[in-house]
Amino acid sequence: MSAALSGAVDLSGLKARAEATSKAKAPAPASPDGAPAGDFVIEVTEATFQAEVVERSQQVPVIVDLWAEWCGPCKQLSPVLERLAQAANGAWILAKVDVDANPRIAQLFGVQSIPTVVAIAGGQPVEAFQGAQPEPQIKEWLAALLDALRDRLPGISAAEQGGEAEPVPEPEDQRFVVAEEAFENGDFDAATAAYQKILDEEPANEEAKAALAQVRFLARAESADPSVIVRADTSPDDIDAQLAAADVELANQQPEKAFARLLDVIRRTSGSDRDKARTHLVDLFGLFPTEDPLVGKARRDLASALF
Repeated sequence: MSAALSGAVDLSGLKARAEATSKAKAPAPASPDGAPAGDFVIEVTEATFQAEVVERSQQVPVIVDLWAEWCGPCKQLSPVLERLAQAANGAWILAKVDVDANPRIAQLFGVQSIPTVVAIAGGQPVEAFQGAQPEPQIKEWLAALLDALRDRLPGISAAEQGGEAEPVPEPEDQRFVVAEEAFENGDFDAATAAYQKILDEEPANEEAKAALAQVRFLARAESADPSVIVRADTSPDDIDAQLAAADVELANQQPEKAFARLLDVIRRTSGSDRDKARTHLVDLFGLFPTEDPLVGKARRDLASALF
């Protein structure tokens, strides 16, 4: 019953648009058929998506229900999801998104039709289905999802045991707040310095390492001349142009092109040029979750190209 999402889904795409009030919980919404929603059913907007979906999904799965008032099948599916969310007692959260009011969220998931239901875990989409489904199938889908995620998300077992699904969050680390504010303001130098300071104090801080890699990549990509792709295509031996072109392609949400470009360089070069392209490609891999299928395929292609 799962459906593939179209293209790579980057859930950080809405973060910059979130307002300062986005961390406040939205009021309980009404469902499409007018039934009141409860504690485990929330209404999500573009401004609250980061806090209510991405951040919540670090503890329990968040099931995103993309619906619209005019959608007949949505009115069949949404009440079923709401009832199941209440019965789950916080083992998962239902996040309802009116696609007419929040088109960027629908675009983020590449939604072709509604209703579309997407499961988010650990900040990433993991499963999806489209169309109204019978309740037994939905229950089966949810049970399999929870079984697969129980070891990764602590809130599932806590809720099932009658505990708190979402513990009170620890106070925000102000060092990260400073770095994130600089990043969102486009001050890459300040963001780089802030994340580097965290790593100087805590060399093993994986969150800071990942964030620093993202900032450095975006700084490179934004400073690159968009015409570098043409230059790289017409000058295949210009290694620096190939690396910069791959950055631009990745920044343009074309990871397959970026990976293919660098793999081609690796296959047809040797020595320092080959090492330079390989190092750059591995750095780009680090910008993605380790289980990303595109990265998995590219890693296998890299191994073939090298050996």
